Parts: sequence; C-alpha cells; structure tokens
Amino acid sequence: MRILHVLDHSLPVHSGYTFRTGAILREQARLGWETLHLTSPKHPPAEEVAAESCGWRFERTPVPAGALARLPVVRELALMAALERRIVEVAVAGKPDLIHAHSPALNGRAAVRAGRRLGLPVVYEVRAFWEDAAVDHGTARAGGPRYRATRALETWVLRHVDQVTCICEGLRREIVGRGVAPERVTVIPNGVDVDEFRPVARDGGLAEELGLGDGPILGFLGSFYAYEGLDLAIEALPLIRHHLPAAQLLLVGGGLQAEALQRQAAELSLDRAVCFPGRVPHDQVARYYGLVDLLLFPRKAARITELVTPLKPLEAMALERLVLASDVGGHRELIDDGVTGRLFRAGDVADLAARAVVMLTDRAAWPRYREAGRRFVEEERGWARAVARYRDVYGHALGRVG
Repeated sequence: MRILHVLDHSLPVHSGYTFRTGAILREQARLGWETLHLTSPKHPPAEEVAAESCGWRFERTPVPAGALARLPVVRELALMAALERRIVEVAVAGKPDLIHAHSPALNGRAAVRAGRRLGLPVVYEVRAFWEDAAVDHGTARAGGPRYRATRALETWVLRHVDQVTCICEGLRREIVGRGVAPERVTVIPNGVDVDEFRPVARDGGLAEELGLGDGPILGFLGSFYAYEGLDLAIEALPLIRHHLPAAQLLLVGGGLQAEALQRQAAELSLDRAVCFPGRVPHDQVARYYGLVDLLLFPRKAARITELVTPLKPLEAMALERLVLASDVGGHRELIDDGVTGRLFRAGDVADLAARAVVMLTDRAAWPRYREAGRRFVEEERGWARAVARYRDVYGHALGRVG
C-alpha cells in the first residue's frame, strides 16, 4: 500500500504535530507500507521544493505570490489552490493508493478536490479544531466570522471524505455531532515510543547547571500556550512552598506566553524558585524530565482542552514521573485519578497546590503511581498499537473491508 500524507508542516520543525507525524511514518514503514509526504505552503521555509529529514523526503508547496494572495480569505483560497495543484503533481508522479490529509481543514479541502480529480479515496485526520486554537492564540473570536467560516469548512471536509480519524473520544463525539456517520470515524490516539521514553536517573550536573536544589521539583515541558494554565502553576507555587519551602518549578519550553510567565514569576519574587531554561533539543528532553518529581498539567477549561488530549502526560507516564493534571475532558481520557496520577479542579489554584503537596509528601505512593502510569502507556498507548488501527481505516476507504 502507498499513502500520500498531506501535512500542515513537518520535520525538521519540532512540534507535537511533527512528532506525531514522525511516529505514524515510522510505524507505517514497519508495517511494510510506502509513504509519500507533502507539506502545505505554511511550512517554513516554504520556498524549498523538497527536503530530507530523519530519512524521509518531504515535498513542499511554494507560497502563492502576488499582493492579492496576502489578503484575508483570498490568501486562504490561494493556499488551498496551490496545495491542490501540488497534491495532483505529487500523486501523478508517486501513484499512491489513497490520500491521507491531516489537519487543518485547508489541507482537507485541497485533498478532497485533488482526490476527485485523480479518482483517489481521501482519509482526513483531525488533530484539533483549529478555530478553537485560534481563539486561544487571540487570532479569532469565538463565534466570530473567522471562527464560523473555519468551522464550516471543517464540517464540509468531514462530510466529503471517505473516512475520518481523530486523536481522542472528545473529538470523535464532536465530529459525529456534526452529522458524520459514527462508522466513518475512528480514534487513533496519540502514543509514545515506549522504547525511546524510558525512565532516566536524575542528572546532578544538569540540576546544578540550572540552579536546582534537592527539591521537590515540579515541572512542565512543552509549548507555553495560554490554555496550558502555566500561570496557575506559578501562582500555586508560594502555597506549595509554604509546606515545602525548597520546592521549585521547572518550565522547559517556550511560546506565546513565555515573557508573561517570566514577568509573573518576578512579580511574585519567585525568580530563584522558577527556572526557565528555554527550548531544549528533542534528544535532551528525557534528561530534563529526569529532574522533575511531579509533572504539572494545569490546562484551563476551554473547548480545545475539553475536546483534545495532549501528548505530554503520556510521555511523563512512560518516563515514570508523577502526574498532576486539571480535570478537563482531555486529561480525563488519559489519567485514571488515583491510579496513574491525580486530577484537580480546573482553574482552582488552591486545589492544585493542595494536591501537589499531598502527592509530594506521600512518597510511599510514588512507586505505585509510576508503575501504573508506565503500564498504561505500554499496554494502551504504544505507537505500534495505535498506528495498526489505520489498516481498517484505509481498507474501508479503499473498499476492501466490509
């Protein structure tokens, strides 16, 4: 089987999106499937015609030229038209059996139109509803014109592809609620490479370099988006330090909220208690995880966090770290409260602090949490198990199943 994957962006850019893509391609190769890869005009740097990364060749789509192509709406139409042309070009040359388009809906629409021209079935994968992400990033208003247009385009794509996949049950319920037949929607969850993510010992040299003491160390590794609720973690730290004076917070990563979070820590006189090492290479992430006693995931209640499951808690459990997360829907799908980790009331700083103190002081329970978390990932969320689900999805799209 040969699959043409149509992507928003790809490696060598590092993001949750590209790491999921890399895992899918790796496991599909192990299944003996051939894959072709094309990115949208939004991949940086878009001027490249093709690029090699991690052993894969990614075809690119140049950004549409001209002043009109920079205007709202016209820009999006031009992006979709350019991507549609590239899908056709790559498909004619590579002769795939089907097209697998990944979020956002701009990719889906281009794939549907190209698929019709080529007579190829199309599978569309929803990783998130991008209109909800735009609200959090401040580039759209909930219920506003751009939000409604993006939602309408997403619904159109969902209804016109042959099969739909998504990363969690929250998204599946929303998709079915938009009039898509349940049998056409398959959950293929985020996973973890359980061989890559194995427990690591604390790196004393790294801890000293970062100015971290004996702890306990609370931490977060990932992108600093507003919905992640990292401001709540900083706000909770003085309450935690009231009981555990040596407690420190390690925030690894960066993003839109980085400067605001640093200002907040300074205003609370937590400069030495909160460490911001910035972004780190992917192959160094495990070393930083090894410094953290308790991983915090204080996501705020919003449509995107209620519907979408994050990847980072799975990585933390695979590395046998303690996990404390807010009780939004995406976390409830991943964390069995009291078994693989603990949940606190979303947005409640006092509850966050109280549960963190209990978990950090009850050291006798640490092995139980760590073993249960690792076991859950190994048995339920390994990438090989997840990616094998595409077999039936592709079969249905090609008319070979049922």
